[in-house]
Amino acid sequence: MRNAIDQAMVDELHALCAELEANPRTLIVTGAGGIFAAGADIAQLRERTGDDARRGINATVFDRIRHLPMPVIAAVDGFALGGGAELAYAADIRLGTPRVRFGNPEPGLGIIAAAGASWRLPEIVGHARASELLLTARVIDADEALSWGLLSSVHEPDDLLPAAHVVADRIAANSVRATVLTKRALLAPRADHPAIDGELQAELFDSADKRARMTAFLERKKK
Repeated sequence: MRNAIDQAMVDELHALCAELEANPRTLIVTGAGGIFAAGADIAQLRERTGDDARRGINATVFDRIRHLPMPVIAAVDGFALGGGAELAYAADIRLGTPRVRFGNPEPGLGIIAAAGASWRLPEIVGHARASELLLTARVIDADEALSWGLLSSVHEPDDLLPAAHVVADRIAANSVRATVLTKRALLAPRADHPAIDGELQAELFDSADKRARMTAFLERKKK
């Protein structure tokens, strides 16, 4: 069902997270058939109860994706609606195609966007724009998503995954530990700054990798 985020997909995402937590790598999340993810499986969602809501089925796995050690890149083509949009919001970087359509239609179905949209979307696009999208259930296209900063760049469908791999390669060229700690700093609450930055930097300042990279940089400058 158009890459619906059903229980089977949630289970697969948890298994993927377990693998990447044990062996950190940059993750590229994409869809298939010109659709990123057209929301939840409504038939399953209709049967969920208040107890299911309190379990946070989608919210839990999206939060796990958000807090993976290495960056997550969402390569979004076509529809990213409801839970599909919230999966994209959980990524660190989002690239898209001209066919992108973002939206959270949950209020029209009698529910709210409860898997991250209410706090992640304001962080990405600002409170006023997030309020408009979540309260009106309006769908925005790639141009608007790009102008709002929801997408970092837009590429033709055939170029989307190569562009995502270019970003991943740029990340891979950097220190793995510095990348992990940069993401940790970015996700830390504002109240933890600047203290956490000093602690993370202290670990890196004392690392052999930092000394080797800086020595190599200085040697290149001499040439």
